[in-house]
Amino acid sequence: MEATANIPHYYLYGDQGADVELDLLNIEIIRERSGPNDWRIRPHAHPDHMQVLLVREGGGTIRMEELTLTIPVPGVLVIPAGIVHQIDFNPGTDGFVVTAALGCLKAAAASDPRLLDAASRAAVYSLEGTGVNIAAVTDTFYWLHREYVWSAPGRRTAILAQFMRILVVVLRLSITQEDPRIIAPDRDYDLLARYRALLEEHFRIERSPAFYADALAVTPARLNAACKNRAGKTASDLLYERVTIEAKRYLVYTESSVAQVAHMTGFDDPAYFNRFFTRQVGISPGAYRKQVAGSHE
Repeated sequence: MEATANIPHYYLYGDQGADVELDLLNIEIIRERSGPNDWRIRPHAHPDHMQVLLVREGGGTIRMEELTLTIPVPGVLVIPAGIVHQIDFNPGTDGFVVTAALGCLKAAAASDPRLLDAASRAAVYSLEGTGVNIAAVTDTFYWLHREYVWSAPGRRTAILAQFMRILVVVLRLSITQEDPRIIAPDRDYDLLARYRALLEEHFRIERSPAFYADALAVTPARLNAACKNRAGKTASDLLYERVTIEAKRYLVYTESSVAQVAHMTGFDDPAYFNRFFTRQVGISPGAYRKQVAGSHE
């Protein structure tokens, strides 16, 4: 497979847009995206999102990194963030694809670290002979899709609840099936994963890539190279994105003032926070809050 730096990075396959609901998820029906693409999903990666697929009928093959596997039917596929993958579906294949932001994954897995661990391992699982109730698994994906397309009260909570059920299914499959994992073959992926974990711990107070490089026992140049290769972004880009996502959450989901949001995201100077946010997003924090509020009226 060609170098990952030359492989497209998407939120959704074929979608270059970056203005997405970064801390939630998307679910769609397999045939709706794969059919128009001649049932072939060409090599790509999702730097900030992971995927869980339920293949109900059809099948095909999936290549994750250097390993190609047959897709079992019915089966569940787990594609962690950053894993380069290609899928060749048999014509007529159907099921669901969940694309979840890492923040959404973290929120849904907060009650049990094993959920996060199972969702972070690339794997292909058959549902046959596992003891897992196939009808219940299908129903969970179906209801997640239904909640996603509805605009009913409690939509976000319902979506997270159904996604948590899917993660429980993944956890149980990981326990019942022997060695289903596809291990990422290079150190760049491992370094990026450890960098993201450190960001979660320190992004509010540590804004220097040199701090993270030192904590990871690598040079800043080495950290940058891994981030560019596996995420298509610099270490600073990923750090600033993480800060911006947190600021957006506070602006959208709390009534805190802009000055309070600045403090909660680690800025001593609200004016500097305003400049930072405007540079990252293109509009001021106050304007962003009004824009999002207006879009949900």
